[in-house]
Amino acid sequence: MARQPGPYPSDREPPGSHPLQNAGREARGPVQGLVEVGVLGAPHGVKGEMRLKSFTADPLSIQDYAPLTDKTGQRRFTIRTARLVKDDMLVVALEGISDRTAAEALTNLTLYIPRDQLPKPDEEEFYHADLIGLKAHAPDGSMIGTVTAVHDFGAGDILDIAPSTGASLLVPFTKANVPVIDLSAQKMTVVLPEEIEGEERPGA
Repeated sequence: MARQPGPYPSDREPPGSHPLQNAGREARGPVQGLVEVGVLGAPHGVKGEMRLKSFTADPLSIQDYAPLTDKTGQRRFTIRTARLVKDDMLVVALEGISDRTAAEALTNLTLYIPRDQLPKPDEEEFYHADLIGLKAHAPDGSMIGTVTAVHDFGAGDILDIAPSTGASLLVPFTKANVPVIDLSAQKMTVVLPEEIEGEERPGA
């Protein structure tokens, strides 16, 4: 499996899979060395609380990171309190945000942390952000495409690979299908399954 942001090692998924962190969260690539960890939602009540969709493996562990930033790295935020509402949805209070008007101004703001704040993953564990952008090659060395996302539609993690033309390829992220990952070379070896799902990309 891959790991979404956050130092939360996950157990190995079904036999033959790579360990992933935060399965079920779509991965997004880093922005200027930043990694996305959550998105603020609508205000909750009148005292400045708001909803927060967390992308960390343990949703509440997003509050362990401080400060959180916007995509520019200039605006900084610290979670003062957090409580779990359901699944990956929290209600949080941020330092300096004390009324509904201030909370409304932050609706839909994406929160990031610097990539270098993440601990080194264990062997055979990978952060989603590190997989995005890797070149996918067949065992014979021929180019397949570029990893654009990591999904989980309920049956395990899936790599979304964009070829140079045509529909994106959805490949199970297992050791059988992805036997080699070389982060230093920014590439991976992919064995395409006999039956492979695809989805049309805009402009394809």
